[in-house]
Amino acid sequence: MANTTIKLTNRSPKQPIKRLPASVDLPTDATVDDLKVLIAKEAKIRDFNRIGIFDPSTRKTLKNRKAKLSDEPNVSAAKEVLVKDLGPQIAWRTVFVIEYLGPILLHALVVAARPYIYKDGAAPMSWTQWLSFGMIVAHFIKREVETLLVHKFSANTMPAFNIFKNSFFYWALSGLLCALSIYHPGSLAARAEQPFIDLVGLALYLFSEIGNALVHLYLSSLRSTGGTERKIPSGYGFALVTCPNYMYEILAWVGIIIASRDWSVALFISIGAAQMFTWAKEKERVYRKEFPDKYKKKRFVILPGLL
Repeated sequence: MANTTIKLTNRSPKQPIKRLPASVDLPTDATVDDLKVLIAKEAKIRDFNRIGIFDPSTRKTLKNRKAKLSDEPNVSAAKEVLVKDLGPQIAWRTVFVIEYLGPILLHALVVAARPYIYKDGAAPMSWTQWLSFGMIVAHFIKREVETLLVHKFSANTMPAFNIFKNSFFYWALSGLLCALSIYHPGSLAARAEQPFIDLVGLALYLFSEIGNALVHLYLSSLRSTGGTERKIPSGYGFALVTCPNYMYEILAWVGIIIASRDWSVALFISIGAAQMFTWAKEKERVYRKEFPDKYKKKRFVILPGLL
């Protein structure tokens, strides 16, 4: 099979890859991942996931690691890519497992340590507090199971620093802050006397968690193991919004807000919803770009009538 020569240029001249070869020879059907592996070998970089490959014209990263270089028009025309060392990397799955583990451990720890944390902490927790505890812990256990058994990631890794940034959001907000507030002897959950409100929150939570799980299972079925292909999803709420998994996620937390009556939960999901809105807007943009004739454009990306 014929080879093609690709010129390699440091994307960051101030932080160059010192041993980056001037060019490499690759088979004509070589993928982005193939190029990363070869560059890492030539540059003596142990983890090929550190290598970032960028379009020579737009200077944007070539995200699809399984894409053939010959299918990238600017790369084919210039016979060149820009290269950058992205720094230490960590697997997406590892990051997710660690960040979701935090709230589970912290809620259990705060409940166990109530007598030592609060002045009246020896008093038993109310039904509503226990319900809130169960809903939050079950949510993150579900996430752990999906991370290990359901989700298929289009990228192998992310920058290692992200584990601290992502974990802080979950451990500090949905973990420590929510736990300290909900299980306080004087919280609204501790003084709740309207079981009907508990049931409304629980019903919305269960409906949304099931919907979220079904969407995740469906999305996983659209991608082959280790693949990066994208298909147009349908059903499961996709007729309403771009990302119904985010819609159900937010609604599940609304259910927890109703049951717990707690401001800290509202703060956590408000920040989370803002981030999900950004991700969903980008997903809508990608769908419109990749499937201009087939994709039915959505006006709302995460919440019908609102966002």
